[in-house]
Amino acid sequence: MTSALLLCDFQNGIAGRPGMEGAVDAAARALDAARTRGIPVIFVRVAFRPGYPEVAASNLSFSAHAASAGDLMHVDSPYTQIVDALAPGEEEPVVVKKRISAFAGSDLDVLLRGLGADELVIGGISTSGVVLSTVRQAADLDFRLAVLADACADADPEVHRVLTEKVFPRQAAVVTVDEWVG
Repeated sequence: MTSALLLCDFQNGIAGRPGMEGAVDAAARALDAARTRGIPVIFVRVAFRPGYPEVAASNLSFSAHAASAGDLMHVDSPYTQIVDALAPGEEEPVVVKKRISAFAGSDLDVLLRGLGADELVIGGISTSGVVLSTVRQAADLDFRLAVLADACADADPEVHRVLTEKVFPRQAAVVTVDEWVG
């Protein structure tokens, strides 16, 4: 079994918001453990081209945001860059996605297949966004899955609890970073 650690949407404009510090700290511990063990790490972020040509008017999740975001969500914007606490190493790929799932509009699947990965260990912000969508799609792609509950966060703590305690266990092992490291 070949594992890969996916750290999703830990970018300044998302993970830099108040209340996300605990998930960032937990993700940093997971990142250190993966690097120490030689487990491949892939960072995922959401970003768009200037003018947001990838965003259809029919996409409720992104169209309103694109209309009001100005250049904040552009691929080169500081807002879309990975937080300093989780700075990617030179050999660690950063995947840019165009939708909520880490797979949608990105080359993540090709990258994982190239690594020979068959197990994904996932942390991300938000639990109800990128983590939920990525877990669902990865399960459909037959990956073994683990979700690092404390390396995930959501604006609504109750939604985070329901997902990590009731929904994700149907398709993934749900563990803390310390349990995964141990």
